[in-house]
Amino acid sequence: MTSHNMTWISYPSKSLSFISPEEIEAFIASQNIISRLMHCYIAFFVPTGLIAGICILIIFIKNYLQYRVIENLDLLLLHFTISNIVMIFLSFTVITRPDYLEATHLTCNILSFFFNFSYFNSQYVLILMLLILLLKRFPPRTALRATQRPILCVGFVLIYAFCLSLTEALLVGTDNYLLETACQLDPLFAWPEYEIIKFTFGFGITSLLQILCFTILFAKAAPAEAPALQQHFRTYPAAYIISISIFICHLFYNIMILFRTTFKLQKSIGTPKNELVMNIAEIVLFCESCASLVFILCFHKPCKDEILKVIQNCRRENTANNHLEIPATTTTHESGSQ
Repeated sequence: MTSHNMTWISYPSKSLSFISPEEIEAFIASQNIISRLMHCYIAFFVPTGLIAGICILIIFIKNYLQYRVIENLDLLLLHFTISNIVMIFLSFTVITRPDYLEATHLTCNILSFFFNFSYFNSQYVLILMLLILLLKRFPPRTALRATQRPILCVGFVLIYAFCLSLTEALLVGTDNYLLETACQLDPLFAWPEYEIIKFTFGFGITSLLQILCFTILFAKAAPAEAPALQQHFRTYPAAYIISISIFICHLFYNIMILFRTTFKLQKSIGTPKNELVMNIAEIVLFCESCASLVFILCFHKPCKDEILKVIQNCRRENTANNHLEIPATTTTHESGSQ
């Protein structure tokens, strides 16, 4: 693969080559939109996602310590939760928007590596979850029995995600490591192959596998002893809801990634509007990571049952405290009247 000279590329907001008042107004408007979206994300989505993620970790660890066993699906959801928590922490790089994090090429490449590792990791763990749910409805064939050993599958996914992330790190470029730059988790100065590989392995293949799983689920006749399809969805709603939300948000994000590749191939930096939409797509991706954790907490049965149990205990304590306060007040009035 030939090396690319990407020193010419810059963000439209950094070029500041505006001529007409309309261009200046468009630039100011796009900066305002990015800033407001960033503040909404940091204020609402980040705390919600982190609280949900911590609650999921506590519930799974507590259940494991109590029963000394963890279901295959729970293990994958635990792994998925950790990946998304890492993604949320990496998303703090958007705090500087509408400006960008200033870092060296090396630092930016390291951040990009961990971002891609979490990104690929969560994508393929989701595919494993869908396969396990598929096998719960259909008898497993010999080729698919490996999915019944999720620890081995998770190990394979980790190695696969590491290799893909390392490939992406090499495609960021190996020059100017000590040069300061405006840094995004998907570096602007990466070679065009960076976005192509990310789209292919991080969205194209995984989306085809998701569609295949859903097609088999709806089209193939289930065994007589298998529960109805609606009952199957009610039993495992979290994985299916997450799958749909990830597909929608990642579709938008990956389309913008491909548009950015087109600009690179045309030797163009684009317009402030293109930069705005790319920033929106990045924040939508991070919002989806937060939303996925909330979906697990609200719709996965062990988590939902634990939350309901905590709410019921709080209500009982409040009721008991109210009952204790009423007799004390009554006794005081009686002694006062005597």
